[in-house]
Amino acid sequence: MRHVLLAVLITGAFTSLNAQAIDLLQVYQEALANDAPFASARASLTAGQEKATQGRAGLLPTVGVTGNYNRNDLDVSSAGVDVGRNFSSNGYTLALSQPVFRLANWEAYQQGKLSVAVSEAQYAQAQQDLIVRVAQAYFDVLASQDALGTVQAQKTAITEQLASAKRNFEVGTATITDTHEAQARYDLVIAQEFAAQNDLEIKRTALQQIIGKPSGELAPLQPGLKLTPPQPAAIEQWVESAENQNFGVIGQQVAVEIAKRDIKRNRAGHYPTVDLVASRNHSYQGASATAAVSAAANTTSVGVQWAIPIFNGFAVDSRVRESIALEDKSRADLENARRVAAQAARQAYLGVNAGLAQVRALEAAEVSSQSALESNRLGYQVGVRINIDVLNAQQQLFTTRRDLAKARYDTIVNGLRLKSAAGTLKESDLTQINALLKH
Repeated sequence: MRHVLLAVLITGAFTSLNAQAIDLLQVYQEALANDAPFASARASLTAGQEKATQGRAGLLPTVGVTGNYNRNDLDVSSAGVDVGRNFSSNGYTLALSQPVFRLANWEAYQQGKLSVAVSEAQYAQAQQDLIVRVAQAYFDVLASQDALGTVQAQKTAITEQLASAKRNFEVGTATITDTHEAQARYDLVIAQEFAAQNDLEIKRTALQQIIGKPSGELAPLQPGLKLTPPQPAAIEQWVESAENQNFGVIGQQVAVEIAKRDIKRNRAGHYPTVDLVASRNHSYQGASATAAVSAAANTTSVGVQWAIPIFNGFAVDSRVRESIALEDKSRADLENARRVAAQAARQAYLGVNAGLAQVRALEAAEVSSQSALESNRLGYQVGVRINIDVLNAQQQLFTTRRDLAKARYDTIVNGLRLKSAAGTLKESDLTQINALLKH
C-alpha cells in the first residue's frame, strides 16, 4: 500500500511539474544551449580567436631539425683489383630563423588581431539576434493562443445564441432568420477554430526549432500591464547610436581597417626582408676504401640573411590594386551597414510608439465593446435588438481583446528590436520583460 501511495505522489509531482508554465527567461536559457545558429556563431568565435595566434606566428622564430642516415656500398676497381667496402654515414642540421624585418608579417599580425574583433562583433550580434528571435517566437505562440481562445470564446457565445434562437423560434418569439444567422456564424467559427489550431501548432514548432524541444505551456503577460515608451524619447539619439554602436556597423568598421592593412601587406612585396639565422650541422662518415678512418664534422653558423625582390612578373602591383578595390568595397559595405542600422532603429522606434498608441486605443475600445455587448444583450431580452446584433457585439469584443494582446506583444518585441539596432540590447532587457509575465 505504501508503494502504491508513493507512486501516486511521484506521478502527481511530475504532472504538476509538467503543467507549470515556463517563462521567457527559461526559454532563452534553453535557446542558448540548443539553438543551432547561435551554436554556429559560438564556434565561429572560437575559430576566429585563433587568428591572432596565427598572425603572431609570423613574428616569432622558427626552429627545425633535419637529419639523414645512409648505408653505403662502395665498390672500387684499381689495377685490376676490386676492392669493396660497406660503410655508413649520417648527419643532422638544426636551424633557427628569426624575422628581423618582414613588413608583410607585421601587417598580417595586425590583421589577425582585427579579425578577432570582427568575430567578437559577429558573436555579439548573433546573441542579440537570438534574444529577438526568442522573444518573437515566444510572443507569437501567445498571440496564436489568444487567437484560438478568442475563436473558442466566440464559439461558446454563438452556441448559446444559437440555442436561444432555436428556443425562441419554437415558442414563436423569434423568426427563423435568427436561427439561420446564428447557425451561419457557428459554422464560420468552426472553420476559424481549425485555422487557429493549425496556426498555433506552426508557432509552437517555430519555437521548438529554436530551443530544440517542445516548449510546453508558456507564461502569459500579466493582465492590464502598462508599457512604457522608449528612453531616450528622441528618435535622433537612437539613430545615432545605431550608426555607431550597432555590432554590424562595428564589424564592418573593423573590416575596413583590415582592408587597409591588406594594402600595406601586399605593398610589402616590394620591400627587402631581413632574418637572423643560426644553424648547427653535424655529419659523420664511416671508414671506406677511400678513407681509411671514419670522420665526423660539426659546423655552427650565426648570421644575417637578407633578400631584395627585383621583379616578380607584376604580381605585387596586381595584388595591391586588388586590395585597393577591396578597401573601396569595404567602405561601401560600411556605409550600407550604417544605413541599414539607422533604418532599423527608425522603424523599431516608430513601431514602439505606434504600438503604444494602438494599445491605448484598444484599451478604450475594449471598455466600449463590453458596454455595447451588455446593451445589446439587454436590448435583445426586451425585444429592441435582434440576435445578429448580439453576435456582432460579441465578435467585436473578442476581436478587440485579441488585437489588444497582439498590440502589446508587438510593442514589446519592437522595443527589443530598437535596442538591438542601437547595439544596446542585453540579457537584462529580457529579464525586465520576463518580470511582466504572470508566473
